[in-house]
Amino acid sequence: MSAATFRPQPRQMLKRLRDVMAGPGSAQERLDQVVKVIAADMVAEVCSVYIKRAGEMLELFATEGLKSESVHQTRLRIGEGLVGDIGAHARALALADAQAHPQFAYRPETGEEAYASLMGVPILRSGRVLGVLVVQNKTRRQYSEEEIEHLETIAMVLAELVATGELIKPTEMLSTEGNAMLPSRLEGVRINGGLGIGHAVLHQRQVIIRRVVAEDADEEILRFREALAGMQSAIDRMIDAVDRDGAGEHRDILETYRMFAEDRGWIGRIAEAIKTGLTAEAAVQKVQNDTRARMAQVTDAYLRERLLDLDDLAARLLQHLSGDVDLLVDLPPADAVLIARSMGPAELLDYERGTLRALVLEEGSPTSHVAIVAKALDIPVVGRVSGILSKVEAGDQVIVDGDNGIVMVRPGDDVMDHFATAMVARQERQQAFAALRHLPAETRDGNHVSLLLNAGMLADLTHVEETGASGVGLYRTEIPFMIRSAYPDLPSQIDIYQRVIDRLGDRPVVFRTLDVGGDKRLPYFTYDDDENPAMGWRAIRISLDRPAMLRHQLRAMIRAAAGRPLSIMFPMVSEVAELDSALAVLAMEVARESARGASLPSPLSVGVMIEVPALCWQIDQVLERVDFLSVGSNDLMQFLFASDRGSPLLADRYDTLAPAMMKLLQLLVQKADAAGKPITVCGEMAGRPLEAMALLALGYRRLSMTPAAIGPIKTMVRSLDVAAISPYVCSLIESTDHSLRHKLRSLAKDHGVIV
Repeated sequence: MSAATFRPQPRQMLKRLRDVMAGPGSAQERLDQVVKVIAADMVAEVCSVYIKRAGEMLELFATEGLKSESVHQTRLRIGEGLVGDIGAHARALALADAQAHPQFAYRPETGEEAYASLMGVPILRSGRVLGVLVVQNKTRRQYSEEEIEHLETIAMVLAELVATGELIKPTEMLSTEGNAMLPSRLEGVRINGGLGIGHAVLHQRQVIIRRVVAEDADEEILRFREALAGMQSAIDRMIDAVDRDGAGEHRDILETYRMFAEDRGWIGRIAEAIKTGLTAEAAVQKVQNDTRARMAQVTDAYLRERLLDLDDLAARLLQHLSGDVDLLVDLPPADAVLIARSMGPAELLDYERGTLRALVLEEGSPTSHVAIVAKALDIPVVGRVSGILSKVEAGDQVIVDGDNGIVMVRPGDDVMDHFATAMVARQERQQAFAALRHLPAETRDGNHVSLLLNAGMLADLTHVEETGASGVGLYRTEIPFMIRSAYPDLPSQIDIYQRVIDRLGDRPVVFRTLDVGGDKRLPYFTYDDDENPAMGWRAIRISLDRPAMLRHQLRAMIRAAAGRPLSIMFPMVSEVAELDSALAVLAMEVARESARGASLPSPLSVGVMIEVPALCWQIDQVLERVDFLSVGSNDLMQFLFASDRGSPLLADRYDTLAPAMMKLLQLLVQKADAAGKPITVCGEMAGRPLEAMALLALGYRRLSMTPAAIGPIKTMVRSLDVAAISPYVCSLIESTDHSLRHKLRSLAKDHGVIV
């Protein structure tokens, strides 16, 4: 049979490989036989296996077709040549003219100059590259997708031989960076603030796949279907348990997770892999390896984070296949610091509440599902800590500084004493803030200040009572849209908004309409690549271009209110014309509900977010149309200074306490006061004591912030005499200083303001 007429026969090939791998001889002898079998099966002149060794090197371990003397002599660095590129990116490569590729690296000792085409795939196990499997042909062969998938299946079987430790000692693959017993200070990124001290628990739940090649495909399909049904039922029980605990903030995430578990494409790919001759376990692993390889090429952060959900599902399904279906994980009694490469949301909920002191991830981001759940559980989280799993052992003492994104492993006594003191001081501050909960947020000269919360999940609402906040000044409605794999229908939206209103009772809540786009993309939307996403197709622009979506959201809010007060706010409005269009859509929905005889919100208040400087020069016309204003200081500042707030090079270049920003904020509050309309600041500025002091001096009396900021801000408010500092602060905004921060800090110190 020629290469041109080759058609893979996966089941027969897997059986031949199984017989060779289970046969007599050393691991090296069996590997030498394996490459001969693969070369014959693939109708290739060359089949070679490269195995990853210490030092990020790929060593030629066996070959059929290349010069035998090159075995164990030819080495390529990860990333070097075509083989190194496959190993670096964990993705397949198929080239009809391999030597024309810019990555091609010639090794004369192999004699490979005679071969034109090359197809290679990574040898993967549990997502880690163990090596690379390559076939080559003398002719310029166009390898098909079917052939690539066939070689990937073979590589998965081969991974079991490599992973036995017979070819290369497993200890060789351990990290050699530093002494594992010495203290380590590791840096990552802040995902959720706070301090945590405890003992390391390594989250590396993994089912060992002992059987790769199936005896009976029909039996494996049956096992797979039974395990899948068992897993789906377990997720349903988890959702029911969450509802019983009253922690409804997790339900949206878990329901999305359940959708993944029912995804026909995912289930179908696993079934197809079983039909090629793999066991159910091996098929699950193969599909997950394929998914990882595909998702590694996706640049969209949100979509890549969904890979964590699929990793979680694959691990959970493997547990059900193995019969290990314990829902909770055994942990040390009360001080576990969970260390993981990555996690899905349900995995964190598997751990007993109250035992976790912190979470450290090698990967992770603030928008990942596990991060959202961790925030709801108030667990400090540090993400993107490179190599943490290779630098910490189970039981090690670990300090997690979530505020600064720092992890201390095996800290010395002096460091432990320092952080223990810091934790005591933090607890004392929290107790002091808690003691203020029922005291009014009132300045020393009698100005009442409304301290409100920013929220985006039901979990955030529990903090209203805990902190004594006046209500919710900004409810971000986009999170339920972002964590679903499909657009939430009308009943789902009504349920969300109704539960928010019910939870808050008499306290006010301001719902911001959908603010997606930019860095917050919906997985079921198609976006063009904006050169400046923050200034691209987002927020009200999307809503006005998709009026049916906006109408559904407004309709859901109106029905959820059911005659109760309702406040709606439109984001990212750039001109009065946009506001008029949004108000017209709202008027249509109010008229529609009135015609149905439904109870209309009473009162219905409408506001707009001031984030785009252009709207400030139409503020009089805006105030004629709305009931309130809200300043989004984060976006307003970045647009005012043309400064990307996500750029490390510009992060500290401009200041919210710069005269230009302060002058614009003063203009807005003066205009709102003159019109008798309330105005709130709901960006990060509102939650920082020094900045909040400046806002109060300018005339603001409504601030919306994170729950953790309520205590410090109330402490500042109660130590402040506004009349005593306001004239001086207002005079400063005429200066040409880069920032007023230093002068304002000195002012606070002189007047005994606690900032």
